[in-house]
Order: sequence, then C-alpha cells, then structure tokens
Amino acid sequence: MNIKYMKEAIKEAKKAAKIGEVPIGCVIVYEDKIIARGYNKRNTKKTTLAHAELLAIQKASKKLGDWRLEDCTMYVTLEPCQMCAGAIIQARMKEVVVGAMNSKAGCAGSILNILQMEEFNHQAELTTGVLEEECKKVLQDFFKDLRIKNKLEKEENKKLHKNLEEKI
Repeated sequence: MNIKYMKEAIKEAKKAAKIGEVPIGCVIVYEDKIIARGYNKRNTKKTTLAHAELLAIQKASKKLGDWRLEDCTMYVTLEPCQMCAGAIIQARMKEVVVGAMNSKAGCAGSILNILQMEEFNHQAELTTGVLEEECKKVLQDFFKDLRIKNKLEKEENKKLHKNLEEKI
C-alpha cells in the first residue's frame, strides 16, 4: 500500500513542478481511499502557508467534516518542515509516510522529530524512505532545470545590458 499511495503523492509533486513550484506532493488516505491531495503552491498563492501538507489537511478536514484526522495516513514526498509537522500533530494524524528526508528543514527525524515527541499529547506513526530515490529525483531534476534556466536568463541579461551600453 505504501508504494501505491506514494506514487500518487509523486504525481502531485510533479504538478507543482509544472507550475514552477518546488515539487512536493502529498495525499491523505482514509479507509484505504485517497480523500485529499495537495502540492506546493507557495509562490502561486503568495503565502508561506501553501505547503502541500497543509493544503491536503484542509481538504481532508473538509471532506470528513472534522479537524481530527485520527484514522488518516499522510503520504508525502519530502519530510515535513516544523510548520507542517506541527499541523500533522494538531490534526491527530495516525501515520505519516515520507519519501525523501530533508536534512536542511525536516522535522520527522532529520533535524528533530516533532511527529513523535513524547511531550505532546499525540504522536504519529512514522515510516520513511518509501520510494525515496524517485522522490529525490523529482526534486533534483527540478533544481537542475531551475539552475539551467537561471543561468540562461543571467546570460541573456548580460547580452541585453551589453547591447544597451553599446547604444549609449
């Protein structure tokens, strides 16, 4: 089951990449059915709050008519940040399945593990490394393409400035 749903999360991540967003995707599963999907839309929506996980949590809560997602499992392509991990715990999510870990901002074990802190009144089950290489590749390809695009734009700007200087 983990692989089937993670593949769906990867599809969501690819939607983000197509619109120029960092490709992070997620799905929430309840009673063996996907009830919510989300992908990163921070730039599109111009808000820090438009992370894949938060958008999916909103949809799942609306679908179930409750903020508590106690019997739900989230599949996410990249380890949640502190904000998303906190929201997952607040939503009482049963389980989180992570594709790739995030050594720079991950809060499901990389930097700290908000999902399983005994100090909180709820902890989520955690599985990591599901389709890890595929999840990493989506991110790596996106950033590789972005670097190439930025380099080409920089070169184009240099040419434009050079042409303007020559005309002056």
